[in-house]
Amino acid sequence: EENGHQNKRLKSNADEEDAEDQNKKSPKRKIVLLMAYSGKGYHGMQRNVGSSQFKTIEDDLVSALVQSGCIPENHGEDMKKMSFQRCARTDKGVSAAGQIVSLKVRLIDDILEKINNHLPSHIRILGLKRVTGGFNSKNKCDARTYSYMLPTFAFAHKDHDVQEELYRLDTETLERVNKLLACYKGTHNFHNFTSQKGPRDPSAKRYIMEMYCGEPFVRENMEFAVIRVKGQSFMMHQIRKMIGLVIAIVKGYAAESIMERSWGEEKVDVPKAPGLGLVLEKVHFEKYNRRFGNDGLHEPLEWTEEEEKIAVFKEQYIYPTIINTEREEKSMANWLNTLPIHDFNSSAVEMQANNKNSKKSSDLEGSDGCGDDSD
Repeated sequence: EENGHQNKRLKSNADEEDAEDQNKKSPKRKIVLLMAYSGKGYHGMQRNVGSSQFKTIEDDLVSALVQSGCIPENHGEDMKKMSFQRCARTDKGVSAAGQIVSLKVRLIDDILEKINNHLPSHIRILGLKRVTGGFNSKNKCDARTYSYMLPTFAFAHKDHDVQEELYRLDTETLERVNKLLACYKGTHNFHNFTSQKGPRDPSAKRYIMEMYCGEPFVRENMEFAVIRVKGQSFMMHQIRKMIGLVIAIVKGYAAESIMERSWGEEKVDVPKAPGLGLVLEKVHFEKYNRRFGNDGLHEPLEWTEEEEKIAVFKEQYIYPTIINTEREEKSMANWLNTLPIHDFNSSAVEMQANNKNSKKSSDLEGSDGCGDDSD
């Protein structure tokens, strides 16, 4: 028996040595990982090294990369060592179906399976591709597509007494929603749709390629719809405020003219819709694909083969979280009750006075929406 134990011990030591040898032999390569995650319970994507009280998606990812043997332990502490870059900095509670991160790893056998074995089930690595040595997932990204899932009673007019579960969106209201969302297309000054950017800050100008609301559908007796928006990059809270303003107009709290006003220099009070329904759907690398996608060495960064896995993950982890949280915590219903507090007709002078007070409280509140992809 003693010999048996000794043999087992020797075997496990030999296995560890083999793994170490394999790691030494495995050269580091620049890759991208396709990630999907449910963001509920996390303080966003980006890791804050040294701040363990606010758990992020990257905390769990880095831990899995170290445990699976893809990166040495000290790379987890200093992410620059593995040239780590996320494509979009999703914030508190925001989910992703197609997040991309770029980094240098050892290409060990069964790499995806090994990383996923060390991740919770609501975070998955769905794909991996080799990329050029100088690739940076944030800088090389041409555009990002987000979706926002919301209960359709959000569009019911304020003067109508509606029962949330019974409300169904009519064609006329959906057409009006889409007419308003289409106004965002093109380049506008979105300084009113984020915090800490002035009207003359060039980085407040953003280009929106498309924005529309799809046909409604019923889940768990409640009707929902999904708004999709594609843009070059988005500032913190921008998408939630774009949607918040459209809801305020459709519900009858604000005039349609506020949209044009919000792109001008004056300060406009733009309400921010809840973070719950926001999902990073897809990131686009059109320029990179044209240059390197068919050079014989690299694959284009397209994920058609992974589309089914993405759809399954959304059905299993993202949509149920949004639906159940909405039903239990009523985040949209509670937020709609705050719309009458907003002053949609204030002059710039009045707004500045109010803003000083609200800025103090918003500084304490911190970030909880769609992260700034461009900083």
